[in-house]
This record gives sequence, C-alpha cells and structure tokens, in this order.
Amino acid sequence: MPEPRVEILGVGVDAQTLDGAVDRMARWIDRREPNYVCVTGVHGVVACQDDDELRLIHRDAGMVTTDGVPLVWMSRRRVRSGPGPSRPVERVYGPDLMLRAFARSEHEGWRHFLFGSTPETLGLLEANLAARFPSAEVVGALSPPFDAVPDDDDRAMSSTIARCRPDVVWVGLSTPRQERWMARHVGRVYAPVLVGVGAAFDFHAGTKRQAPPWMQRAGLEWAFRMATEPRRLAGRYLHSNPRFVALCAREVLGKRRAGWKHVA
Repeated sequence: MPEPRVEILGVGVDAQTLDGAVDRMARWIDRREPNYVCVTGVHGVVACQDDDELRLIHRDAGMVTTDGVPLVWMSRRRVRSGPGPSRPVERVYGPDLMLRAFARSEHEGWRHFLFGSTPETLGLLEANLAARFPSAEVVGALSPPFDAVPDDDDRAMSSTIARCRPDVVWVGLSTPRQERWMARHVGRVYAPVLVGVGAAFDFHAGTKRQAPPWMQRAGLEWAFRMATEPRRLAGRYLHSNPRFVALCAREVLGKRRAGWKHVA
C-alpha cells in the first residue's frame, strides 16, 4: 500500500516511518525511476506559503519527509482521524535517513554521490562515512559555488555526476536552494534518487554539533541550533516558528467556524 500523504498548511507530507522511506528509495533504485526527496520541517512548510515555485516543487516530489517533530505530531493526528487503518508515523530526519540508507547500501550495493558544502567538509564526511560503512561506495563528491552557477558550469557539474553513475545523490545545499536544484536536475544526472539533506553533511562530517536526542524528541532541536548558530539561524526560527503556530491556529479555527455554520 502507498504511504498516506497528509496536508499541512497546503504542503503534502508523507506520513511514514524511517524504514518505509528507505524502502521507497530502494524501489526507485530497482526501477531506475527518477525521483527527488524533500526533507521538510517547519521552516520548509512556512517558506512554501510565500513561494509558489517552492510549493510546486514539494507537490511534485516523489517523497516529502517529516523532518520536523511538529510535522510528525500533526501527521499522526491526521492519519488517525482519516479514512482507513492507522499507520505508524515517525520522524524521517535528514541525517538519520542518510545513515539508514548508507547502512542498507552495504548490502544492496548502492552507489552514492555527495553534492554540496565545502571541499573540506566533503573530505571529512567521506572519511567518516567510510569508517562507519566500509562496504558502502561513495563514487564522487562535488562542492558547487555558493553563488549562482552559469549554465555551462551547471551542465559540466551535471555531466560529472552522471559519469559516476550514482544510485543516490545526497544534496547538502540548505533550503530552498537544494529543493530548487533537485527539481531542475531530477532525471538529468543519471541517479534515480536525489535527496536534499541540508545540514546532515556538517553533522556527519563533525563540523557542527547535533542537538541531544532528548531535545530532538521534544521538538526543541531548533532552539539548540539557534543557540549554536545565532547569526545564521535566529532570523529563520524567530520568523518561521511563530508564523507556523499562527497559521495552524488560524486553520483550526477556520475549520471549527465552518463546522459551526454547517450545524447551524
């Protein structure tokens, strides 16, 4: 059965488990079926409210994962209240998805390509992945320029990736740049699976710290990340989080008012 996709503020999110997400990637690889994966949290959902292109990119994604704990909570509630049997829903967090896929690739023989971040971070990331998953194959890595890339350079980078014939391209460019890149390049770089994992490159390279597990489970990872990178992330979280709560509250209130009118 296909995993249910629930709607959160107009953005469809796949209500599933971490293993279920890796299983879907495996099916795409087996079929050589091009797809991309948006690993989406509160920031991504809020960004879609003001960006029609980004909202369409999420709509057309093969999978939109519940990266943020608030999305997990809302997905569980909506799966339980919807038609059909209830399904388990858990956080499908970019760094965890990457590790689970690498672990599976040791048996499946998947070929991985790393796209994003800096050459230094990519070097550390490759070394750490090789130490942890010695049988997993990383066939290439590329650090693109931070600024806009001319068309000729973009074609050259796409050709470099395609020549390596990867099964999965891990894209660490941050939101929304990585989502736009995947939507433009799906089907163009040979790989059947493109996954935007944002800060996972830094976490697994050891250049940035992850929030303790208890903070992740409590939905407080944003506070940890904001405390460790206030200049870069304070504006994002102080804007996105309150707006997400306000938009959800308005949505719930609107549905209740509609229900009251219907009863009346």
